[in-house]
Amino acid sequence: MTVVTSRDAETIIIGGGLVGTAIAYGLARQGCKPLVLDGGDRDIRAARANFGIIWVQGKGPGMPAYQRLTRRSSDLWPDFARDLREFTGIGLDYRCTGGLSFCLGADEFSARSAVVQRMSEEFGEATYDTEMIERSVVERLLPDLRLGQDVVGAVHCGRDGEVNPLRLLHALQTAITTLGGSVLGDENVTSIVPRTGSFIVTTATCTYHTPKLILAAGNGTRELAQQVGLDIPIRPQRGQLLVTERMAPIFPLPTVPLRQTAEGSILIGSTQEEVGFDTGTNTAGAGRMAERACRILPALENVNIVRHWAGLRVMTPDGHPIYAQSPTFPGAFCTICHSGVTLAAAHALEIAAALMGDVLPDHLKPFHPDRFHVSAAN
Repeated sequence: MTVVTSRDAETIIIGGGLVGTAIAYGLARQGCKPLVLDGGDRDIRAARANFGIIWVQGKGPGMPAYQRLTRRSSDLWPDFARDLREFTGIGLDYRCTGGLSFCLGADEFSARSAVVQRMSEEFGEATYDTEMIERSVVERLLPDLRLGQDVVGAVHCGRDGEVNPLRLLHALQTAITTLGGSVLGDENVTSIVPRTGSFIVTTATCTYHTPKLILAAGNGTRELAQQVGLDIPIRPQRGQLLVTERMAPIFPLPTVPLRQTAEGSILIGSTQEEVGFDTGTNTAGAGRMAERACRILPALENVNIVRHWAGLRVMTPDGHPIYAQSPTFPGAFCTICHSGVTLAAAHALEIAAALMGDVLPDHLKPFHPDRFHVSAAN
C-alpha cells in the first residue's frame, strides 16, 4: 500500500522541463528553496525533442513585446551559460555566432522579406538586427558548403545561437539541487486545491502545501491551470526531426532547417503538424524534410540517417508565451512558451523574480491570456 506523506514547500514549480527548471534555478539563485515536481521518464517532454537553437529572428510578429523579450534573453545568454558552466562543471556547447534561415526560390525570399520588414516596423526602433541577405553573402558565411542551386538567400540575425538542450536541462537540475532546491521525478500532480493564502498539491505519494505555485507543465498545463482559475489555451504541435551520422564540422553557425551538433551529427527539421498528442513518425514527414535539406545542401544525399523522431511543441493560439497570475487565487502563476531554450536565460535571470511579485511587471502584461478572450463586441 502506498503511504501518502505531507510536506511544506516555500515554492512549488510543476513541470521539470526547460521552462520550469530555468525558473526554479532563478529562484534558487535568490535564496529560495524551490521544489520542482516532475513527471515520469515516459512523459511527453518538449525538452527532449528540441532543435537546440537560441532564436531571435522570426519571434514576435504582431507582438513587439515578444520581440523585445527574445532579444533580452539572447543578450543574457552569455552570462547565463558561463555561470551555469562554472557552477556545475557541465558544458552546454553554447555558441552565439548568428543564425540563418534559408530561402529556396524568389517567392520564399520575397515572402520572408515582407515578414522581416513588418516586424522591423512593429519593433519601432532605429536599428533592427534581422536582415535579408543574398546568396553571395550566405556563401561567405558558410565557406565549407556547396549550396544547392535553389538557395537564393537567407534571413540572418546576429543574436541567434545554439546550445545542447539536454546538457542545459542537466545543468539546471544540478544547479537547483546544489543551491538547496529539490527536483522530484515521478511526481505527477493529480489535484490542486486552493486555500486562503496557500495551495494543496497532491500526487500519488505526497500532499504538498505551499504559498506560491508556478505551473510550467507544458502541454499538461491547461487542466492544472483550470484548478486555480486560469483559462490557458494551448495545444500540442508535432515536429519531426532527422539526425544524420556524425560528420566533420562544416557548419560554423546554426541554420534552419539544418544544425550540426558539437558531436558532428546534423539535425534536419522540422515539421509542423496538428495531430494532437500523437508523437509518431512517418515517411511523408521524413521525405519532406530530407527533400528540402538536399535542395539546400546536395551533399546530404549521400549521408546516412541514423535517427528519426518526433516531439510536441507547446503552442498558444498566436504562438507567443503566456505569463499570468490567477486573479482568483493570487500566488498561482502560469508560464507557457514553445521557446524554452531561447528564453531560458530570461526565465532564470529576470522572470523568476518577477513571477514572485504580487503583481506582474508591465513588460509581462502583454503575455496575459486575456488577449485570447476579447469580447466579440470589442
